[in-house]
Amino acid sequence: MCGIAGIIGRVDDSNRAALRRMSNAIAHRGPDAEGFWRSAPDQEGRGVLLAHRRLSILDLSPAGAQPMVDPTTGDAVVFNGEIYNYVLLRERLTAAGERFDSTGDTAVMLRALAVEGVRAIPTFRGMFAFAFFQASSRNVVLARDPLGIKPLYVARNRDADGNWAVLFASEVRALLASGLLGTPRLNPRAVASVVWNGFVTGPDTAVDGIECLSPGEFRVFDEAGSQVSAQLFWTIQRQGSAAPMGEREVACALEQSVHLHLASDVPLGVFLSGGIDSSAVANLARRSSAQPVHTFTLAFEEPEWNEGVSARRVAEAIGTEHTEVMLTESNFVSRLEAALDSLDQPTFDGLNSYYMSCAVREAGFKVALVGTGGDELFGGYSSFRHLTRLHALACRTQLVPRALRVAAARLCAAAAAHGGGAVPPQTRWAKLPGMVVREDELPALYQLAYALFLPEFQEQLLASAVDRALVDGLSNAMRDRIVAETEGRSPLSAISVMEQRLFLGERLLRDSDAASMAASIELRLPLVDQVLFEHVDRLPDALRYEPLGKKSLLRRLGLVGLEPKLFDRPKRGFVLPFDRWIGRSLGQVMDQTLRDPVMVESVGLAPDSVRRLWKAFQERAPGMYWSRIWAVYVLIRWCHRHRVLL
Repeated sequence: MCGIAGIIGRVDDSNRAALRRMSNAIAHRGPDAEGFWRSAPDQEGRGVLLAHRRLSILDLSPAGAQPMVDPTTGDAVVFNGEIYNYVLLRERLTAAGERFDSTGDTAVMLRALAVEGVRAIPTFRGMFAFAFFQASSRNVVLARDPLGIKPLYVARNRDADGNWAVLFASEVRALLASGLLGTPRLNPRAVASVVWNGFVTGPDTAVDGIECLSPGEFRVFDEAGSQVSAQLFWTIQRQGSAAPMGEREVACALEQSVHLHLASDVPLGVFLSGGIDSSAVANLARRSSAQPVHTFTLAFEEPEWNEGVSARRVAEAIGTEHTEVMLTESNFVSRLEAALDSLDQPTFDGLNSYYMSCAVREAGFKVALVGTGGDELFGGYSSFRHLTRLHALACRTQLVPRALRVAAARLCAAAAAHGGGAVPPQTRWAKLPGMVVREDELPALYQLAYALFLPEFQEQLLASAVDRALVDGLSNAMRDRIVAETEGRSPLSAISVMEQRLFLGERLLRDSDAASMAASIELRLPLVDQVLFEHVDRLPDALRYEPLGKKSLLRRLGLVGLEPKLFDRPKRGFVLPFDRWIGRSLGQVMDQTLRDPVMVESVGLAPDSVRRLWKAFQERAPGMYWSRIWAVYVLIRWCHRHRVLL
């Protein structure tokens, strides 16, 4: 796990200095080493400059350093992530006569790209973002892994005669640090996205002119910075397009994924909440590894939030070397500024990963496995129950005029409403009329269910300068991909795709990457693996999901040898006690920010509506959960911290 950055443009002192600033901005991603490389400039002085920050995990020797240059072809690569099937790929290349000086995965990636070009990219199993310079064509290939675990951000120069043409990096903040973007401006669509989703959905970013590569995409640029081609090398296939899969094959794929994710030349640990997903990863890791497995749990003083006792029992049953880290409110507040600064873009999530990552790093570990992804694969979220029921009800009542059904939904919402106050209730019941209007469109239903606020109140929160050109909270590009990848699927599998692409891909993966890398920790996600996904996606719905919310298949495959009663308790997400802490330790600083009309308006929000929202939260208005006010606060803070304003 590392950080990468690069510039396509003039090979001169100005761009070299800009690249060094970019590298310094992502030093936390790779504190072990720093490397730079540049291509020989063409007749006009143009070329490619690459930077790499190294967190040494595989091949700790100098032979594993980056940027890595192929001695035969002169090709070069900078790479962030892990290729888990690199041993198999190396064996194939060796059998074909290739030789390697490094034992790590970067050398395998470089040689595969040198031999096969972009045709090699679909063979990489893992998490990756890389830039590959092909000496023969002088083209640059940028690519991102199929499920979007590792980010890669790109900025194009709007001045065709400018000193640089393309910037790219592992973090948005690295592009800002380059100093080449002039005065950065807030992307108005990003404001609307945060108000709807709580985070910015791709390919947009918070900064106007910076975009992220889509999961499973590669782009090819020439050395003048012109885009030669762009292609999705991996997409979620139409359901039923491949032969059905059985439980045994999925079990093998799951075991293999966990085993491959254990490859490391440094000690690694496992984040263990005590839930099904992380317990399955820890259990399979223990059964696969010849070395002791270390597990970590974040515990809280508040009993209703504390998973420490449950995780301890699971760790004892598995047989791991377990560490429990107590996070008190005072500890949380003392490190909050650093935690918030770890966020690469505005988001209401990610801080839990930061605090746990800090604890694991301080214990002497560089790598940690997590159970993220199980709910999306096996139907663990409530969305699988609620949305399928509403969709089924719509199908059964097609003969009833929609206007009548909407009127009935409004009556239900009114009956369920409790109180008024500064802001109308923002509960799921209040969303019901709008969901009935869109009940036959699963992507719209999904987005309405997850929306932080009712669409009507979103309009009040957004200032007039904000671009509202989103469809159900998504950019046209993102919505088109969701529609294409869910077309022809059963409702359950369609919801799984949306959970994969949106909740997981656009929120959890991006936030956990930034937060963990801020602590110089590599997070590995055995349940977020394209081969495992392809296997699970070929299961019959009944075997994969039923009974809904129980993840019975994952229990059978991942919790082998463990007592089922260890997991017979209500599902609880791995979250911090924000609700209580906002009302106490964080109240004053949030109050100052949310009541400042200049700060609020400069990020595209309406000051009066934000004040009413804050008052509604303080009064515990219906549906006014901590995530809603926290998303608004973090947006304002992030924009002013990085001076990215409208």
